[in-house]
Amino acid sequence: MTNTRCLVWSLPTLFFAASANASTSMPLNMTKGATEISQQVYQLHMTIFWICCAIGAVVFGIMFVSMILHRKARGVQPASFHESTKVEILWTTIPVVILVVMAFPATTTLLAMDDTSAADVTVQITGSQWKWHYKYLEHDVEYFSLLATPREQVANKLAKGENYLLEVDRPLVIPVGKKIRFLMTSDDVIHSWWVPAFAIKKDANPGFINEAWTRVDEPGTYRGQCTELCGKDHGFMPIVVIAKSEEDYLAWIQQEETRIASEKAAEQELLAMNMSMAELMSTGEKIYQGWCVACHQATGMGLPGIFPALKGSELILNDRNGHIDVLVNGRPGTAMQAFGKQLSLKELAAVITYTRNAFDNNTGDTVQAADVFAVQQGKGE
Repeated sequence: MTNTRCLVWSLPTLFFAASANASTSMPLNMTKGATEISQQVYQLHMTIFWICCAIGAVVFGIMFVSMILHRKARGVQPASFHESTKVEILWTTIPVVILVVMAFPATTTLLAMDDTSAADVTVQITGSQWKWHYKYLEHDVEYFSLLATPREQVANKLAKGENYLLEVDRPLVIPVGKKIRFLMTSDDVIHSWWVPAFAIKKDANPGFINEAWTRVDEPGTYRGQCTELCGKDHGFMPIVVIAKSEEDYLAWIQQEETRIASEKAAEQELLAMNMSMAELMSTGEKIYQGWCVACHQATGMGLPGIFPALKGSELILNDRNGHIDVLVNGRPGTAMQAFGKQLSLKELAAVITYTRNAFDNNTGDTVQAADVFAVQQGKGE
């Protein structure tokens, strides 16, 4: 009996010891993150966790002690009472007090998470199937961020990389030590922008704007994903954020503004130039692999009943301007997006040329930047 009692009373001690050991290694626990808010969230999580552990230890401790010490085999007679006012008050008051105690730190943390005022940098984040668009409202900088993991890894033709499905071609760049405000929306379906290190997980809803903020203290690379089931390629929509020093960030902003201005000037020059078929096909294949292959597949066969085939398409083979118009303006009511603002004139001309000559289509047509521009301006022949 003595050994049994020792075992019963040692259970809570063993439970707390195991929990403390798990919290230090934290293989399955919430991480502390890289921001003050994320650490507040972590501390709140651990506070509630230990309260739950204490409640569990008390409840199960009383239960096991009652089962062993008050069992029928020992001749114990059960107490006889019914509808005790004291018991009713006790088991109502104690949970209320616990909830009130838990509410104070939770409310403080939630209010801090929602305070987007006095931001130093504002970034508009727009989700679409299946990429993110970042626009810096204080600067003339905006771009799309797409999955950069090679499709050969997805198809198990190459070994998986260290950051498999968590790589992008153009990460979001932010300065350290500054308050960054995020405005989140969507072009199509509901997405969710989630970066665990920042304790940010906000839905991007079409027609609405949600807000969040962060302040990163240390330079580094932070990764996340879309966490809303946004379509068949939901798993191919990663997020990468690079935090730079203020000097490096300002240098990057200047570099991006210069690049964008240069690309706009180059596009104007392209209107008077003709690219070769080889250049169009080479560039077009890269654009297709990055932007189109998820829906229309590497073979151009699409997905029957969902995404139309490009191989042998009547539109592609016989309606050149219609083909350009679909790429530029999209097709309302379908998953076909408008790429007129997402891709440059060169990229649009290249991918259109590629699809008109790949997959055994072999039209022999070349589409130039000037052709795309004419359709954009409503002057296509």
